[in-house]
Amino acid sequence: MRTLPLRDPRLLAKPPACRLGAHILCRNTAGHVLIVDPDFLDGHTLPGGACRTNEPPHHAATRLLHAQTGLHRPVTHLLAVDFTPADRYLERLTLVFDGGVLGDPEAARIKVPPRNRSNLFGARFGDPRELSTLMSPAQNARVQQALATLGRTLPLLIHGQRATAE
Repeated sequence: MRTLPLRDPRLLAKPPACRLGAHILCRNTAGHVLIVDPDFLDGHTLPGGACRTNEPPHHAATRLLHAQTGLHRPVTHLLAVDFTPADRYLERLTLVFDGGVLGDPEAARIKVPPRNRSNLFGARFGDPRELSTLMSPAQNARVQQALATLGRTLPLLIHGQRATAE
């Protein structure tokens, strides 16, 4: 079997354009899901957003959760991978990580920065059965699939090695 060198120009000539998103599924002790309300979308979403160039997605998820809510939850396990074909935006790959269960004291410490810094109207916990009224159908489907995967998570690998929490 012939292998191409890692720097083969055919591999580097035109890399695919794809956005990578990282979101985190956190629940409270009642099983409700932490959601944020971005001012640039219709409806709520899980905390998270776009990864920076070369940023490991689990680091992006923890960074964005902290920026959006003040919480720090280390993550190393995937719950869902969602591919969205190109439409009016570039194609996207969104990873949903397991943020675990927040105890009542931790949940009470959620603090959303002012809207001019966070682009968020706020954050709240939503009953999974009612998320379809708060989120777009695609966002809700992503959350429902992630919830269905709880307990059967996939480990996150970085270059073939298990990722460690940030």
